[in-house]
Amino acid sequence: MTVRQNPSPTGTLPLSELAFGAAGIGNLFAPVSDQDAELAVEAAWRHGVRYFDTAPHYGLGLSERRLAAALRGLPREQYILSTKVGRLLEPSSSVEGDDLAAGFAVPATHRRRWNFSAHGVRRSIEDSLERLGLDRIDIAYLHDPDDHAHQALTEAYPELERLRAEGVVGAIGIGMNQAELPARFVRDTDIDAVLLAGRYSLLDQRGLTELLPLAAEHGVSVVIGGVFNSGLLADPRPGATFDYAPAPDALLARALELKTVCERHGVPLRAAALRFPFGHPAVASVLVGARSAAEIQDAAAMLHHPVPAALWAELKHRRLLGPDVPVPQAVD
Repeated sequence: MTVRQNPSPTGTLPLSELAFGAAGIGNLFAPVSDQDAELAVEAAWRHGVRYFDTAPHYGLGLSERRLAAALRGLPREQYILSTKVGRLLEPSSSVEGDDLAAGFAVPATHRRRWNFSAHGVRRSIEDSLERLGLDRIDIAYLHDPDDHAHQALTEAYPELERLRAEGVVGAIGIGMNQAELPARFVRDTDIDAVLLAGRYSLLDQRGLTELLPLAAEHGVSVVIGGVFNSGLLADPRPGATFDYAPAPDALLARALELKTVCERHGVPLRAAALRFPFGHPAVASVLVGARSAAEIQDAAAMLHHPVPAALWAELKHRRLLGPDVPVPQAVD
């Protein structure tokens, strides 16, 4: 079974319901071989994934290079690729050690430098195009401008507008693991998309407070990442992580209760977690990081697992979801 395609931010390019997050093939936390990276992308394509997301940050450019190699030869008009701006990669004078302090098992060949200036944005896009071997970026996201909000709004965003007008960038977005600043961009700019990580899941619906209603009102497409909240909703157990830190006891207990309800309806918790964001009309795609063919195959299977309406009703009855939280239509 292949994943469905949804309208894109610009309304002209489709976003597949399931998106491939390429941080994993940038050696996030542990090495991945070139072959496994290529097989993961091939499996995604085979299952109908046509939206691929990467960033210079991921493996100091390794993710972009590997994604380029895996997509080479595939019809360019059939897939959407997004990358990000905000971190420039500067060559290190000498290669000493690895990049694990930043989360990636790669040699420290470069150092990252925050830069949301107009010049930095243009250079970042040019560097990404060279690593990707492409002549355009379908979606360019402002990447984690938490501490650079003013410069991102007054310098980086206008430069992305110029690049969009030139046809170098097809759509503009902002990608963050908070909902408040993206909401400001939806209100105050003409962005096309938001990549929201971890803030619209079965455990955390902060994106619903302001961002998602604003996005629906302004016609901004939302891509949801982190639906498993870095592992807790994939496999809730003692020692599981939430937002890359050990999960507090109360959250673990809540995740275990979610799992129990799902199992009572014959639904894996992973399937409910993947399907949940589509209850909101602003959500166009769910992004899942994958480092192997098996992981992407599992994600595709879970996304299409039948989820009965009774499951969502019980989650609300047990107050595991608020009464006003929108839920997907049943997939039986």
